[in-house]
Amino acid sequence: MKYSEYSVVVIGSGAAGLYAALKISQQIKLPEGILLISKSSLGISNSIYAQGGIVGVVHQNPDDNIESHIKDTLKAGAGLSDKKVTKEISEASDVVINDLINNGIEFDKDEQGNITFTLEAAHSIRRILHSGGDATGKGITEGLARAVRADNNIHILEKTMAVELLISSDKECKGVIIYNKQTEEHEIVYSSAVILATGGAGQVYKYTTNPNGATGDGIALAYEAGAVIQDMEFIQFHPTALALSPDSKNRFLISEAVRGEGAKLINNMGEEFMIKYSEKKELAPRDVVTRAIYTEMQKENSPNVFLNATLIGEEKIARRFPTISARCRENGIDITKTPIPVAPAAHYTMGGIKADVEGRTSIKGLYAIGETACTGFHGANRLASNSLLECVVCAYELSDYLSFTNLNTPNVIDEGIKKMIDVYSRSISGEEYNSDELKSELKDIMWENVGIIRTEKSLFKAKEEIEKLQKEFKRRRKCLNQGEYEYRNMLTVASLIVEGALRRKESRGAHCRKDYPETLPEGLHSNIDKLNEKGLCYVE
Repeated sequence: MKYSEYSVVVIGSGAAGLYAALKISQQIKLPEGILLISKSSLGISNSIYAQGGIVGVVHQNPDDNIESHIKDTLKAGAGLSDKKVTKEISEASDVVINDLINNGIEFDKDEQGNITFTLEAAHSIRRILHSGGDATGKGITEGLARAVRADNNIHILEKTMAVELLISSDKECKGVIIYNKQTEEHEIVYSSAVILATGGAGQVYKYTTNPNGATGDGIALAYEAGAVIQDMEFIQFHPTALALSPDSKNRFLISEAVRGEGAKLINNMGEEFMIKYSEKKELAPRDVVTRAIYTEMQKENSPNVFLNATLIGEEKIARRFPTISARCRENGIDITKTPIPVAPAAHYTMGGIKADVEGRTSIKGLYAIGETACTGFHGANRLASNSLLECVVCAYELSDYLSFTNLNTPNVIDEGIKKMIDVYSRSISGEEYNSDELKSELKDIMWENVGIIRTEKSLFKAKEEIEKLQKEFKRRRKCLNQGEYEYRNMLTVASLIVEGALRRKESRGAHCRKDYPETLPEGLHSNIDKLNEKGLCYVE
C-alpha cells in the first residue's frame, strides 16, 4: 500500500474544511504541508447549498449585540445550548466574518455600499448576512475554494474518502486510511493532526435537503475509533423543502429567509394555519414550524402544504431569491404568482463528535469542526444561519490552537496500527453489494420510525430492523467501493440516532416523543461513548 506524511490532514471540503486548511496555511509554517481530502469535487457539501445566510454580530450592524444573539440561540436550543460556547462563538463572529471579507468573500450590500442584513425565524433582530441573495453558502464555499486552490501549501485530493482513522494503542490519532475512488486503491496517510470536517448525515433519511455525500462519515469514523459522540437524537427537519412529488427524495431547500421576508404557509384549502401553533407564526423556531406542517399534512392526508411568497412582491423576490426563483421556474412554478409546494425534510445534524470550539475531541490528535462536530452551540434545535457561523469560527479557532501545538512529532507506528493497516492490505472476497438498494431500505426505516414524531414502539422497530441490516451486511472494516463504505457509515449513524432517541424520554427541540410529550425542566446532553465498556448512551 502507498503511504504519505502530512503535518495536517483535513477531511471534508465544505466551509469548515476549506477555511481550516486556508487559515492553518496562513498562520503556521508546516514541515510536511496540508492534505485536504474531498469525497467528491472540492466544495461540494452541505455548505454550498446553504441559502439563508450566516449570522454575524458585527460592527457593521450597530443595532445588534452579543447578548441578544446569545439569548436567541439559547431559546431556540430548547435549554440545551452551552452558554459558554455560544458566547465564545458570538464574540468571535465579528473578527471571523471580517477575515472572510479580507479573504475575498463578498456579502450583499445596499446602494450606499453598506452590508445588508436579513431576518430569519427565532432571531429578534436582522443579523443575517447574505451573498448572492439566496446563495450565501455558495458564495462562501466557492470563494474559499478559490483561495485554497491558489495556496501551494495545500495538497488537494478529490474523489477520495477517509475510511478508517489510525488510532495507536495509547488512543492517539496518527493518521487515516483513505480510499481513492478513481484508482480504487487504499492508501495510508500519517499525520500529527487529523481534522474531520465531513458534514452531516441527512442521507440516512428518505427525504432530505442534503447532497448525496452527506452520509455521516466523520461521525461513524470517530465513533468506531472510540471518540465520544453527543446528542445524535437531535436531527433538524427543515420545514420547507420543495415537494414536487413523493418520489422526489433529495429536496431543494426553500430558505427560511423567504418566511423572514413575509411569505405565509397555507394548507390545501388556501388557509393560513401557523397562528394555531405559535404566536410567532411563520417566524417560530424550526421544530415548531416543522411539526405544524407535519400536523396539517396528516389532517389533510396530503404530501405537502404550500408557501405563499407572492406577498413579498416581484422586485424583492428577484433581488433576494434568484436561486429559489430559478429552481422553481425550472419546475413550472412562478413563485411571484403561485404558492410553492413544500414539506419537511431532514436537514441538519445537531449532534455529532463531541468537541470544543477549538475542535478538540476526546482523542488526542483528532479534531472535529462544522456539522460533523457537536460543540453544544445548537442545543436541541439549531437557530437559523448559526451553522455557517460555527463552521468558520471553529475553523479559525482551531488554526489558532494548532499554531501553538507541536505538529512535528514523529509518528510512531505501533502494533495496533500495523494490524489496522494489514486489514486493508488484504483482498476481500464476495460480490459487490447493491448499496443503492440497501441505502434506500435504511432511509425508509429511518423516515417512518425515527422521523419528525417518534415513539418508543417506532424506535424499537427501527432498532430491530437496523440490527438485521447490520447482520446481513458482512463488511465491518474494508469494503469494495465508496457506496459500501457510505452504507457502512450510515448504518452506524442510524444506530446512534436511534440509541439517543430511545434514551431521551422527553420531547425537546427537534426530538419529539409522542409518548413523552413533556420537556423536562433541566436539559441534559446525551453521550454515546465507545470507550464505555458497554457502549451505552448515557446522560451527563
